[in-house]
Amino acid sequence: MAEEIERKFLVVSDSWKRGVTSNKLLRQGYLSSNAKATVRVRTRDDSEAMVTIKGAARGLSRAEYEYDVPIEDAREMLAMAEPHVLQKRRHIVPFAGMTWEVDVFEGRHAGLVIAEVELEHEAQHVELPDWVGAEVTHDDRYFNASLSRASAPPGVDPDAT
Repeated sequence: MAEEIERKFLVVSDSWKRGVTSNKLLRQGYLSSNAKATVRVRTRDDSEAMVTIKGAARGLSRAEYEYDVPIEDAREMLAMAEPHVLQKRRHIVPFAGMTWEVDVFEGRHAGLVIAEVELEHEAQHVELPDWVGAEVTHDDRYFNASLSRASAPPGVDPDAT
């Protein structure tokens, strides 16, 4: 079994931008999502694609299985996932010996920026950059599957004038 161990944080400043080494445009859609498992299709720069199945979280860990799929198939699956599709630009930012992924959301979630870091084990020490704020690892409102069903980022009323 493959396992993902990660922590997520809201980003509070733009100072992460000076450390970016690469970025990719991600589109991801949710074909199925419940308390036990999530099935997602994702494209990177509309040139490569994968299907990912994630199990329920246990602490910071959860089962994760990822499989490459042809880009044409992924485009069709993204259409099936509408309206539960997110678009974001993922920036890679090395910091203190770890690789941070900073996701800048687009579309109806514009303005939301989340940083995540994958760990080797749950007790691993993580030095936090000064550009991260509140940890949202366990706040399901910030799970991508939840965001895909929301009309705006958490705490934002899309009908406010």
